[in-house]
Amino acid sequence: MDIRVFLLLLLVLVSSVEHGFSLYEDQVGLMDWHQRYIGKVKHAVFHTQKTGRKRVVVSTEENVVASLDLRHAEIFWRHVLGTNDAVDAVDIALGKYVITLSSEGSILRAWNLPDGQMVWESFLQGSNPSKSLLSVPGSIVQINLKVDKDNVILVFSKGFLHAVSSIDGDVLWDKDFSAESIEVQQIIQPPESYVIYAVGFVGSSQFDVYQINAKSGELLKHKSAAFPDGFYGEVLLVSSDMLVSLDATRSNLVTISFRKEEISFSKTHISYLVGESLGIPVILPSKLSGILAVKFNTLLVFIRVKSEGKLEVVDKIANAAAVSDALSFSEGQQAFALVEHVDGKILLTVKLSHDWNSDFLKESIAMDHQWGLVQKVFINTYIRTDRSHGFRVLIVMEDHSLLLLQQGEIVWSREEGLASIIDVTTSELPVEKKGVSVAKVEQNLFEWLKGHVLKLKGTLMLASPEDIAVIQDMRLKSSEKSKMTRDHNGFRKLLIVLTRAGKLYALHTGDGRVIWSLLLPSLRKSGSCKHPTGLSVYQWQVPHHHAMDENPSVLVAGRCGPHWDAPGVLSFVDTYTGKELNALGLTHSVAQVIPLPFTDSTEQHLHLLIDSDQCAHLYPRTSEAIGIFQREFSNIYWYSVEADNGIIKGHALRSNCIGVVDEYCFNSSDLWSIVFPSESEKIIATATRKLNEVVHTQAKVIADQDVMFKYISKNLLFVATIAPKASGEFGKPTPEESWLVVYLIDTVTGRILHRMTHHGSQGPVHAVLSENWVVYHYFNLRAHRYEMSVIEIYDLSRAENKDVWKLLVGKHNLTSPISLYSRPEVMTKSQSYFFTQSVKALAVTSTAKGITSKQLLIGTIGDQVLALDKRYLDPRRSVNPTQAEKEEGIIPLSDSLPIIPQSYVTHALKVEGLRGIVTLPTKLESTTLVFAHGVDLFLTRIAPSRTYDSLTEDFSYALLLLTIVALIAAIFVTWVLSEKKELQEKWR
Repeated sequence: MDIRVFLLLLLVLVSSVEHGFSLYEDQVGLMDWHQRYIGKVKHAVFHTQKTGRKRVVVSTEENVVASLDLRHAEIFWRHVLGTNDAVDAVDIALGKYVITLSSEGSILRAWNLPDGQMVWESFLQGSNPSKSLLSVPGSIVQINLKVDKDNVILVFSKGFLHAVSSIDGDVLWDKDFSAESIEVQQIIQPPESYVIYAVGFVGSSQFDVYQINAKSGELLKHKSAAFPDGFYGEVLLVSSDMLVSLDATRSNLVTISFRKEEISFSKTHISYLVGESLGIPVILPSKLSGILAVKFNTLLVFIRVKSEGKLEVVDKIANAAAVSDALSFSEGQQAFALVEHVDGKILLTVKLSHDWNSDFLKESIAMDHQWGLVQKVFINTYIRTDRSHGFRVLIVMEDHSLLLLQQGEIVWSREEGLASIIDVTTSELPVEKKGVSVAKVEQNLFEWLKGHVLKLKGTLMLASPEDIAVIQDMRLKSSEKSKMTRDHNGFRKLLIVLTRAGKLYALHTGDGRVIWSLLLPSLRKSGSCKHPTGLSVYQWQVPHHHAMDENPSVLVAGRCGPHWDAPGVLSFVDTYTGKELNALGLTHSVAQVIPLPFTDSTEQHLHLLIDSDQCAHLYPRTSEAIGIFQREFSNIYWYSVEADNGIIKGHALRSNCIGVVDEYCFNSSDLWSIVFPSESEKIIATATRKLNEVVHTQAKVIADQDVMFKYISKNLLFVATIAPKASGEFGKPTPEESWLVVYLIDTVTGRILHRMTHHGSQGPVHAVLSENWVVYHYFNLRAHRYEMSVIEIYDLSRAENKDVWKLLVGKHNLTSPISLYSRPEVMTKSQSYFFTQSVKALAVTSTAKGITSKQLLIGTIGDQVLALDKRYLDPRRSVNPTQAEKEEGIIPLSDSLPIIPQSYVTHALKVEGLRGIVTLPTKLESTTLVFAHGVDLFLTRIAPSRTYDSLTEDFSYALLLLTIVALIAAIFVTWVLSEKKELQEKWR
């Protein structure tokens, strides 16, 4: 009886301990991290007039509208619009609504300023493409169109001028200008006026002014005048009745007076103002009262517009970077900010429009040179404690970073370049060196002891809520996962990411912090490279275990121009220090980069760079590399896809380049080509296997003890084509005129191994190819649903090796060479399933040895990542599987793929603007790292077959210790009781 009571108490104790260690609040962020961004800022509007939270509303190049806290740079609220819904303008109406114009002036929205909830949305008509203009009155205009204090929002887009109520978004009236063929440049609404002026060009030499009643939209007056020299670019409003533009030759400034009875022009030669030829002038769109800013290469000239259109130069600044719009901060006073680059610092100057000779504010701020040059500046004012006016400035840097400057200091900064990642690779961390003391690792012995005391209190359930918060923070900042050394499981790595701004970042996979960043000099505007564009990043040098003292490096490829035949640039960067080791400006273009599976004695990977003429250039340019390359010369093949022309070609190396003295340059020959008929097929998607993918076994044992050999080839290419009529939006083509055709092509011989047609289907198509199978996603017009299809390809030429016993003992004959030029005997199995969601990206998990079962990672339209077991996409699924098939793990067939809420890798989080998913193998075979990037970043680790080779992070070692101690105590107590009972029985 005593033993039973003791065991019952022990069970209660174990149950209570299990409940006590099931807390999750101190485990948040241990296996994943999530970072939120907004992108490069295009427009910014401050809202600091009222008491409460000071904020700035911004729109970005990533189609994001957001409200930021001016104190701490936190995101109050944020909306990521669609990929085709670019924001044209942002403003604030009635002091409580954020007004956005997007989609080339088609959509006007109002958002609630405090919380970002949408108040109303208006769709504006129009069909003629034109410049989009938004005009929100800064003060209340008493027009009484609907109710008092209703600001009338004026929008010009697609040939129409619209007047929209800021309260409910109703279109009060619109005026059609499409018949007049006018390109409206400005909408001018003088304060306390009922008249609107729409000014613009008809053709290149006629200037028109439309005077319109603001209440009804009635046309009051129309004036036009011809200017024989013609106009170039846009016009700039410098006062309520004066405009400035460049003439067609860009050698004269033209002032236009438009509010008089007759339109008058005044022309001034630029050389008369500046005295010499300084380059091609550009009028900056800065809204300065009575002053215009003209940029000449590196020189900025400020010109005052006087009466009768006369121009006067007021200042010339050599190193000016950006100028803000004018800001009205007191009665009749306007100020603007000017930013210059001087001696590695930026010089911020605030000037008054009416008093140019004196500087209202002048500050010098030290800047990180990795931010680059200032590109945009926005100014705002505030009242100091002494009731004087102070200024804060929001600046956008060359690398897309966003900074707030106030009182000569950087208040905060945001690395917004990470919202535009274009390519990702990885680098291993250095090996941890022995002999490092605990105090050195933990930086402070007292902090180390304090941390362990807190951890002990948490283990014994004695920690207060404040202690739990401290423990959580310690785990996030000082845990094993954030160390700068390798771990035995391979979870700690460096993510090397390249952004659209040409900046390279190294992110720690443990907590996502930026280890280093480098604004690549080769991808910045210079004399020889006017329009640099980053393309991709590759692993260049990966030291092996015998060269641990050497640092790994990456290769960044880019080009000097937006076109594919522009000259290329290369940059080599150390992944541990972030220093550029070397940079090359190429004489040839970079159309394709092919990493070769060869390394030299220094562990540098060989790469082939294919130019626009299909010539191959070998890098590194060393004698050792050329020797290795010559030995494999006849085994190198590649392909190119010309999607616009519908052509796929295969290429091989032929000889050294003719007419060029360069032993590292090789001509190529076309081996084969596939031409898709343009009237019936258009290439929309291709997919290949990962170069580093590991296949554990080439054989698949099926339910009847038979063996199927996978067709494994690194030269397999998946191609999807659609009917030209099906390339538009959903609903436009009919099912009869839409079809999707998929191909599996061998890129060495050009042989089509498999072809399948999906009638009544259209794109977009997303596909992923792994091992011997491909999964692709598309839209079925007949069923009005999305579908996912799978194709598996098997090799039938190895039928004599199907003896399972020989396969197990390794006696099957797989030593015979396999040539792609021999016609393979293949078999394909395919199946299609309905899928309820649209897809943005597809990826597949990858592990170190390829043993773990695969999961498909699906980037959904809701900007989340869903993990779907590959078994659901097995083409051998049937409605009633046999018992043997059930034992094999085949799932009964259903028409739809399941979406299990617990299978969302991102949990309740969203990766806004999701663009790509990257999977990274770890040393632990069961686990893979998943990195999703878009406007946001997210990383986690998942185990498709569960962690069968390790204990989980949340395993309770304390519970195990208590259980062992309790069992030992129970054994001892039981032994004592047993001895007593045995002694009593002997005394009977």
